[in-house]
Amino acid sequence: MQAAIAALHDGAARYDDTEWSEIASLYGLLERMTGNPMVTLNRAVAVAMADGPGDGLTLLDGLGERLGDHHRLHSVRAHLLELAGDTTTAIGEFRAAAARTTNIRERDYLTTRAAQLVAAGGGRSGGGAVETGVDGRGVS
Repeated sequence: MQAAIAALHDGAARYDDTEWSEIASLYGLLERMTGNPMVTLNRAVAVAMADGPGDGLTLLDGLGERLGDHHRLHSVRAHLLELAGDTTTAIGEFRAAAARTTNIRERDYLTTRAAQLVAAGGGRSGGGAVETGVDGRGVS
């Protein structure tokens, strides 16, 4: 299943060509097979890219019970809030994610994203999808 998802990503010549609906469907199948909350997190990203950030944010509701205060939940929520235009809340989520990660590069990225939104006056500056692996690691 993960290979099929990776193949869809790889098959897209450009970001805009990514088949997000198909990826979301595959994550749905993988989620039913594994019950892994990181898969749910990835499905939320794919759904947001296919159907809009509000739909992705809805899928994040309740994940805190399964993931606790995990930095990846804050990070994904921040990105989706930014896409939805709620930069004030996104800044707080980027900062929360940065405070919880133990990876220096992730922390620097998340801190920079928050600072960029602040410097832009809280204005939407865009962004792309951020997926995590089933094990919670980032997917390039």
